[in-house]
Amino acid sequence: QVQLVESGGGLVQPGGSLRLSCAASGSIFSIYDMGWYRQGPGKQRELVAAITSAGGRTNYADSVKGRFTISRDNAKNTVYLQMNSLKPEDTAVYYCNVRLEVSYYSGRADYWGQGTQVTVSS
Repeated sequence: QVQLVESGGGLVQPGGSLRLSCAASGSIFSIYDMGWYRQGPGKQRELVAAITSAGGRTNYADSVKGRFTISRDNAKNTVYLQMNSLKPEDTAVYYCNVRLEVSYYSGRADYWGQGTQVTVSS
């Protein structure tokens, strides 16, 4: 059984910063790509940022480039999203996504966190 526990969401004023964390635990054999998605009110879920297993490559939505930074700590099975210069349009529920294997024979599967609310408002 795999669990993804997110933390770090909240209410912040425009221009402020937040740092999201997502820790994976349980029966994990190997972790591959990790990422963050978000779903705003009345919108579809969209990719915010992703990072490869070795951390060598990152990918960002155009709307967050230069403001958000994704990173990971493989020793802790944790992915982070540092969000700076936040805007009201960043308001959404943020979900972490982790691609992993639970055993050598299981194949890769995507797991999702429970979501954490980020609200940017004055």
